[in-house]
Amino acid sequence: MTDTFLSSKHTLMQQAQQQMQAALPIHDRTIREKLALTCRILFEHGHDSGLAGQITARADAPGTYYTQPFGQGFDEISASSLVEVDEHLTVVRGEGMPNPANRFHSWIYRARPDVACIIHTHPRHTSALSMLETPLAVSHMDLCPLFDDCAFLADWPGVPVGNEEGEIITAALGGKRTILLAHHGLLIAGRSIEEACVLALLFERAAQMQLLAMAAGVIRPIPQALAREAHDWILTPKRSQASFAYYARRALRHHSDCLD
Repeated sequence: MTDTFLSSKHTLMQQAQQQMQAALPIHDRTIREKLALTCRILFEHGHDSGLAGQITARADAPGTYYTQPFGQGFDEISASSLVEVDEHLTVVRGEGMPNPANRFHSWIYRARPDVACIIHTHPRHTSALSMLETPLAVSHMDLCPLFDDCAFLADWPGVPVGNEEGEIITAALGGKRTILLAHHGLLIAGRSIEEACVLALLFERAAQMQLLAMAAGVIRPIPQALAREAHDWILTPKRSQASFAYYARRALRHHSDCLD
């Protein structure tokens, strides 16, 4: 047996990643099921703001994606109630209409083929931070998946129902996974539904921690190299899947109807 007390940190991290691949199970859910679960998970964690906010995920057909029908809250969404729309927001499957603000999702999907899921919400602490026109500060180990991966749009372009807002938000996001929209809320562009959901939860926690820290004093930065190491260590597909599965189990205790 190898004496791990003599192993380098790099070696131990590699071994742990390999163990995660083998030990952590994968839950085989459909896109619709995962998206419905995401709606319920975010509702349970303070992302509810009436009918504001949209959650979308690419569907199988090119240029189409699933989203919640306008008029239903996150706590009412089920896998069967989701509608499938094309990039012009025309419903191709399902009943109801999408939120007109979904137009900027279409812009992001066009520009970012790596993005599989977009979450846009107005949770309380993120919205409060956005009112200060202050970028998100990542200065704690738990928040490192957001390190150097969060853009900031300092100017509010108005309600995002036009093409202008789609162009502005997409350009500001660039190649990053998250963005804080001043006077508005958060946006997550995830490589998977699981990753997007976990990052949305983390983003709101980061905003809450930032407001608490700012009230107590001056936020101190963390070393960039260590922050990047933590970003890459935490933000892996397997970790996102495991975290999502945990939050899904919690949500299903009270929202089993979301899976029909």
